[in-house]
Order: sequence, then structure tokens, then C-alpha cells
Amino acid sequence: MPKNILLLVGHPDEESYNFALADAYAAGVASTGAHLRRINIRELDFNPNLAFGYRKRTELEPDLVAAWDAIQWADHLVWVYPVWWGSLPAIMKGFIDRLFLPGFAFQKREGSLARWDKLLRGRTARLISTMDQPTWYYRLVYARPTYHAMKQLTMQFTGVRRVKSTAIGPIRLSSDAFRAKWLGRVEALGVRDGR
Repeated sequence: MPKNILLLVGHPDEESYNFALADAYAAGVASTGAHLRRINIRELDFNPNLAFGYRKRTELEPDLVAAWDAIQWADHLVWVYPVWWGSLPAIMKGFIDRLFLPGFAFQKREGSLARWDKLLRGRTARLISTMDQPTWYYRLVYARPTYHAMKQLTMQFTGVRRVKSTAIGPIRLSSDAFRAKWLGRVEALGVRDGR
């Protein structure tokens, strides 16, 4: 049975290298027979601010309802995003804040501070991130805060298992050959994930 893959692009600029990486990944998946849907978060019409925290539910906009349906449909979630200030772009963070809610992605257990139900079980994920520093430097000096936030505190917290990660950098001042090499590698990841 073909996989259902949801590709989520978190960069706010459609002319960015992140969009080229997403296109390369999609091309790889297309050669496998897997089903692919794509969400360019920048194109969605929603308020990224979780205005009341978890105290009171903010009604989801139609674009977020459709995005949640796509997440429910998917077997495999692929996130493509830049690392900015050791974190995510605001639009991607707002997307996660608004959708990965109690009763949707997880549910705290009554009377427990450390137990919860993981409502996205059965899915896998891949993180493809870009940065303007060498990836070894980001790992050794800063201990990869965005990686841990996405892998452990978002994906695994909600039940998504087997989260694989690909970090690409430095992008700033990179050569055309460096970028072309990574486009080929990411396309190959699409082929691998689609099989």
C-alpha cells in the first residue's frame, strides 16, 4: 500500500532555497508511487498567535482545519524549514502552536503532571533544516536546540516515532555546486521515504 506523505514548508519566502529543497524532495517522492500532499505554511490564512494559550480554544480558520485533515491523513510528516535564532520561523511556530493542541495532537491525563496521551501515534517524520553556520558548529556549540524542539518536544511528544533529521549548512555564501549537491541528496531522501 503506498505511503501518504505530507510535506510542510516553513520558510516564509517562496524564493528561498528551502522551497527548492521541498521541490527536490517532492520530485523524489513522485518517482515512487507514494501519495504526496504539500502545505506551504506561508500561503495559509490564519492568525499564528495562540491568543489564550490552552485556557480557551480559538476557533480554527478553514486553512488550519484543512491542514489538520492533511496531518491526520499522513503516515509520514516532512518538515522543511530554516533555523533562525536557534528556532523556527514565526509562521511555522505559529502553525504548530495553533494546531498541535490538547485533544488534537496530545491529551494530558487527569490529575497527572507527567503523563499524557500521544494522539499522533503511528506516524514517522523527517526534518530538513537549513542554517547559515556549519552544521557541526550548531551541534557542538549550541547543542541543536531547534532539532530537539522539533524531534523530542513536538514530534515525539505527540507520538510521532522514528524522526530522522537532515541539517544543511552553511547556506549563506554557499556555492552553486554545494546547493546542487544537496538538492540531489534531498531528492534521494524523497525516493527513500516514498518506498
